[in-house]
Amino acid sequence: MVRRNPERRAALLDAAIEVLAREGARGLTFRAVDQQAGVPVGTASNYFSSRAEILKHAGERVYERLVDDAVIAGGLEGPRDRARVTQLMHELVDRVAAFPTGFLALLELRLEAARRPELREVLTRRIRADVDFNVEYHEKSGLPGDGTMVVLLWLALNWLIMERLTLPDLFTDEQRHDLVTALVERLLAGQPALPPA
Repeated sequence: MVRRNPERRAALLDAAIEVLAREGARGLTFRAVDQQAGVPVGTASNYFSSRAEILKHAGERVYERLVDDAVIAGGLEGPRDRARVTQLMHELVDRVAAFPTGFLALLELRLEAARRPELREVLTRRIRADVDFNVEYHEKSGLPGDGTMVVLLWLALNWLIMERLTLPDLFTDEQRHDLVTALVERLLAGQPALPPA
C-alpha cells in the first residue's frame, strides 16, 4: 500500500536528494533514504514502489525547491536593461549554488538517465519545461536579448555552477563573478543597452 502523507513524502524525497548528492545514484537505496530522513526502516518503501520511482520523483523535487515565486516576481521589477540581466544572472547562479545537494543530485540523475530511458524521459520533459519557462519569462519581461540568448546563458551557467560545486578551487569567487558579467555582455553585444520603448 502506497502512503499519501505529502509532508512525509516530501521529506523522503529531500532525503533522497541528500543521498544522491553524497553517495551517487548507486548509493540510493530505500534503507539509505530512511536513514537520511531519520524514519523507521521500511518507510520509503511504503511511499515509493521502486528505486526507479524515487529517482524519478527526486528530480521533480529538486525543481520544486528551486522555484521561488517571490524571486520570479522580483525579476520583473527594476529597469529593463543589460545591467539588470547581469544582476539577475548573478542572483540565479548564487541561488542554485546555495542548494548544492540539489544541483549535485541532478547531475547524478542525468548520469543515471543515460542508462535508464524512463528516467531520461522524465528529466527531458522536466528540464525542457524549465528551459521553455525561462525563455517565455524573459521574452515577456521586456529585458534585452532573445530566446537563444536565454538558452545559451542556461547552458553556460549550468556548467559554471557545476565547476563551482565540484571543483570550487578552479576559479575564485571574483573570477566566477567576472565570467558571468562577461558572458552576459558578450551575448548582448551589438544590442542596445536598453530595450526599445
